[in-house]
Amino acid sequence: MRDTVDRQRRAFWLKHLHRWHWISSAVSLVVLLLFSITGFTLNHAARIEASPHVERHTATLPDALLKQLARSGAKSAPLPAPVAAFVAQNTGAPVSGRAGDWSDDEVYVSLPRPGGDGWVGIDRETGDVQYETTDRGWLAYLNDLHKGRNTGPVWSWFIDVFALACIVFALTGLLLLKMHAGQRDMTWPMVALGFVLPVVLALIFIH
Repeated sequence: MRDTVDRQRRAFWLKHLHRWHWISSAVSLVVLLLFSITGFTLNHAARIEASPHVERHTATLPDALLKQLARSGAKSAPLPAPVAAFVAQNTGAPVSGRAGDWSDDEVYVSLPRPGGDGWVGIDRETGDVQYETTDRGWLAYLNDLHKGRNTGPVWSWFIDVFALACIVFALTGLLLLKMHAGQRDMTWPMVALGFVLPVVLALIFIH
């Protein structure tokens, strides 16, 4: 009777562990592959050549809009809506709602993004607008996705969900290893190797 109960309990846990293992693996498969590749490219970033593409655009604010900059005494604030609309229309810079650094002679708006950077500078005396954008290519874009650099809150939440799926995948895999370890003598030596090897390498080679 006890053997029957044990077999039923084992079958129950195997069924549910396998279910959550394949669900978590399906959810994380594509992104895990992407992050593995970009982990490699990040580790060898110094050896991978990149050719940044820089674009520059200029414009000049009309006097009516320039006066709106003269009235502001803020140190950090978005551009006035009419000014932001003019800049976007004439240079393509997405400055609406973005905080800028205000000094006595200039407003500087930083426009970082995955795989590149950008900025807008407006001279508060002459109204000269300069917009510069740098594109470092698709590989830099994927690397920045890996790091969560300038990707916004939605991507940050996605990384958290993906990390949770990977944790479920790893833990269910470990429990499945435990349940099958009796039939596979090398299970725990291999698990121990996966733990000990990085620890030994870190202690010996990282100073």
